[in-house]
Amino acid sequence: MGNNQKKILFIVGPTAVGKSSLAVDLAKKFRGEIISCDSRQIYRGFDLGTDKPPASIRQAIPHHLIDVVDPEETFSAADFARLALEKINEILDRGNLPLIVGGTGLYHRALVQGLFSGPGRDESLRDRLKEEAKNKGLEVLYNRLRQVDPSYAEKISPADAVRIIRALEIFYLTGQPISAHFARTASPLRDKGFILFQIGLKLDRKLLYQRIDERVRRMFAEGLTEETKQLLARGISEQATPFKGLGYSQVLRYLKGEISLEEAIRLTQIETRHYAKRQLTWFKKTEGITWFEADDREKIENKVQEYLLD
Repeated sequence: MGNNQKKILFIVGPTAVGKSSLAVDLAKKFRGEIISCDSRQIYRGFDLGTDKPPASIRQAIPHHLIDVVDPEETFSAADFARLALEKINEILDRGNLPLIVGGTGLYHRALVQGLFSGPGRDESLRDRLKEEAKNKGLEVLYNRLRQVDPSYAEKISPADAVRIIRALEIFYLTGQPISAHFARTASPLRDKGFILFQIGLKLDRKLLYQRIDERVRRMFAEGLTEETKQLLARGISEQATPFKGLGYSQVLRYLKGEISLEEAIRLTQIETRHYAKRQLTWFKKTEGITWFEADDREKIENKVQEYLLD
C-alpha cells in the first residue's frame, strides 16, 4: 500500500441508508477490512434487530467488533475507541484498508475527536440548576452560559436544558468553560499521522423512511420475536442494555401482552425513523464528513480511489 499505510475510511449516516453494502463493495475493491461502529452489533446473540451482516458476507470480508461483548456486560464509547484503534493498526499492518462503518455517533466521536475528560456529575449542583431553570426560566441559565462560555453557547440550542445545565455544572466545578475541556480532549487518531476520509451517506427522506419500514418488516419476518424469546430463555435480563434497543424493546412489550404484533412492528418503524433523524442531525454537525447521495456508488468509488492514490 505504500503511501496508504495510515489511511482510514469512514462510512457514516442514518440507519438503513446503505452503509453496510457500500462498505462491502469498497472492501472488495480496495482490500479493505470492516470495523463495525455500531453500539448494538457488539452484543452477542442480538442479531436480527441489529441487522448484523450475514455469515456469508462476514466470511468473504473480515468484519471486526461484532459479537465482542456479552449482553449484560457494560461497554462504553471509550472501550470502542480503544478496541477500534487496535484493529486499525492490525489491519494497516496487514497492508489492508480499515473501513469504520456504522451510525453510532458517540462511538464515531470517541474515535475521531476523543472523549471529553471533564468531571463527573454533581447531583446536588445539578438539582439546584434545574430548580433555578424551573423558577426563573431556562433563558436565565442560557444567558449565564453565554457570559462564561460564548463559543459553546452558540453551538447549542437555547432550549437544550440538558446541555446548558451540564455546561454550567462543569464551569462551577472546574472554574473553566466546557469548550476549554473539549479543546484538551485527545483523539486516539489525532497527531498519529492517520489520514481520514469520512463519507456521509444521505438519501431523500421519503425513500429513507421507506427503506426503514421495509427493513423492520424484514426483521420481524426473519424471526425477531423468536430471537427475543430465545435470549430471554437463556436467562438474559430484560434490563440488559441491548434489550432497550429498537425492535427488542417493542417485542418485549408484545410478549408481555401490552401491544399487538402489528403495533410492535409499527412502533419499531416510527422509533427507527426518529432515530435516523437524530443520527442525521448528529453527523451533519460533525466536521470533516464529505456527504454523498447514498446511491451514487460510482462517484463515491472514484473519490475513494483518488484518496487512496493521493
